[in-house]
Parts: sequence; C-alpha cells; structure tokens
Amino acid sequence: MIHPAVAVLEHHLVSYRRTWRGSVFSAFVLPVLFLVAMGKSVGGYVDANANLGVAYLDYIAPGVLASTALQAGIFEGAFPVFSAFNWSRTYHAMRASALRPGDILGGHLAYVALRIAMSSLGFVVVMALFGTVHSVRGVLALPAAVLVGAAVTAPVFAYSAVITTDSMFALLFRLAMVPMTLFAGVFFPVSAMPPAARLLAYASPLWHGVELCRAATLGGTTAWGAPAHLGYLLLWCAAGFAVARWTFTRALTD
Repeated sequence: MIHPAVAVLEHHLVSYRRTWRGSVFSAFVLPVLFLVAMGKSVGGYVDANANLGVAYLDYIAPGVLASTALQAGIFEGAFPVFSAFNWSRTYHAMRASALRPGDILGGHLAYVALRIAMSSLGFVVVMALFGTVHSVRGVLALPAAVLVGAAVTAPVFAYSAVITTDSMFALLFRLAMVPMTLFAGVFFPVSAMPPAARLLAYASPLWHGVELCRAATLGGTTAWGAPAHLGYLLLWCAAGFAVARWTFTRALTD
C-alpha cells in the first residue's frame, strides 16, 4: 500500500511538471554566471594577493554549491508553505481528506529535497565543466549539498506555519540567510574572523555543509571530521522535522 505522503509528493510533482522549464535557468545558467563573475573575475585579484592554497575559483565553487542548496531550502520552505496555509489553503484542502498533518509535511519535504537535489546536480555539472572538481570524491558533494538544504528546510517549514504575515520572512532572510551566506566560509576562511563571529559560523548548518562539499571536490579533509559535520546536519534535520510536525499538527487540527 502506498504511503499517504507519496500522494502529497505526487501532487507537488504534477504541479512542477507545468513549471519546470523556469528552473532550468537557475540550475545551469546562474552557476555559470556566478562562477565566471566571482571565480574568474574577482578570483584573479584574490589569487594575486592571497594564499588560500588553491585557486579562488576552486575554493568558492563548493561553498557556493552548499549556499545555493541552503537558499533553495529556505525559499521553498517560505512562501510556498505560507501560501498553502493562508492564501491557496492547499494544506487545508488536503486535511479534508484522509491525509494527516505528518503526511502533508512529509510529502512536501520530500518534494523540496528533490528540488534541491536537481538544482545541486546542475551546479555540480557546471563545476565539473569549469574544472573545479579535483577528486573522484567530488560526487559526494551532491548528497552533502542536499543534506545542508534539508537541514534548514524543516525549520523554515515550522516558521512558515506559525507566522501570520509574509512580511516576517524579511527577518528570516536578513537575520539568518544573508549572514550565513556571507560569514559561513563560502567566500573566505572562517578562521579569518574574530572568535565570536567564528562561533556563530560554527553554529550555522551552512559552514558544516561547506566543509563537506569543499573536502569532496578538493579531495581534502574537513575541519572537524566528516562524521561530526554529518551528525550536526542530521541533528538539524531531525529537530526541524519534529518542530515542523508539531506546528503543522497545531495549525491543521481543529
């Protein structure tokens, strides 16, 4: 017997079938533009004045991969979820059937994971074409990117389920997503930051994803060891799912 969450996943896939062409641009063209602008153009100045041990393009490519996956998870968990609760009320229509809040949540999370995997795969292909993958372990950057995206998706689902206005997303983007993108080791080593800022970077899931992706594509090691980074990201996934399930149940139960 098919699990009810699969029906929810099917619903989202049918909807995506009508809009997938627009995502091709972000999956392939945007990585090319970003790597040319930052890796090739800005990278020339960085390589001439800094010593990262590798070319700047090779350094930032896996970081941007992880950051892109994180941003995809945040955006997919923000307005689409808020809309399903408050505008289209799709969740409430699903709840009128035999679907339970956990089924609705699980199916939608699975869909978002697939979206993150698709965009990350496009990015990895572009990285390979740019010559930034220097190890056979580079293929592991794909699951690492999906994991960092999944680590933030469920907590954002929980946030979207409890806010009462979409203007609250400005706080999420400005106080969480943008600082993580800028100060979690994507563009420069975290070790170059003051100790207090470094601790905040270590607490963010993005830094752990960047470490895993960079170690995979460069064939090196991570700062704390891969098991520690994986465990931390899995903890985010589990805790986020538990909180999201509670908020979904509260919002969808009369």
